[in-house]
Amino acid sequence: MADPDDIFDGGDVPESEGSPKKKRGGGLGALLPTILKFAAIGLGATIFIITVAVITYNIMRGDGRNQTVLSDPSSPYLGKRPVYSYYDGIGNITVRTRDYPVSSTVSVTLIIGYDEGDQNMWQELNNRRFQLRDFVRVFFSSKTAADLAPEKDAAIKAEIREMLNTRFLDSRGARDILFDRLDINTDL
Repeated sequence: MADPDDIFDGGDVPESEGSPKKKRGGGLGALLPTILKFAAIGLGATIFIITVAVITYNIMRGDGRNQTVLSDPSSPYLGKRPVYSYYDGIGNITVRTRDYPVSSTVSVTLIIGYDEGDQNMWQELNNRRFQLRDFVRVFFSSKTAADLAPEKDAAIKAEIREMLNTRFLDSRGARDILFDRLDINTDL
């Protein structure tokens, strides 16, 4: 007689009562967990990338203030300097520095450069002529003679331009600051 395990006639094999029946489901029901898994991975990766980009941008930018790079004018890597229109309607301002006990007298004529042909900027500067005179007076009277030393000229210009663009002018169009005159006389 043949061993019952060796012969299989392809008929129905009775299942034991303890084993669960496997249900073969197809379609979306079986595919849904896989789709959700990949969607969660994609969403997590997107959030991670955006977070890293924002953090990197904030670190590179600094503390929120605009970063101005003062470059060497004799550098061979500088491009052509842009052509600006200039506003010189402020006139000459003479003030005393905040040095104590011996103050200095500062006489300054400030010229503001803006984009060539920007009539709105010219109009704003002209309309604020008296406010600009007061701004220059307050700015230079708040400095000491050491703050106004010739080697700090570029930093002073950058500070004035930044203050004009962020706190004073609506159009933020001041591009260049020039001193037609900047004389510092120490009173003895």
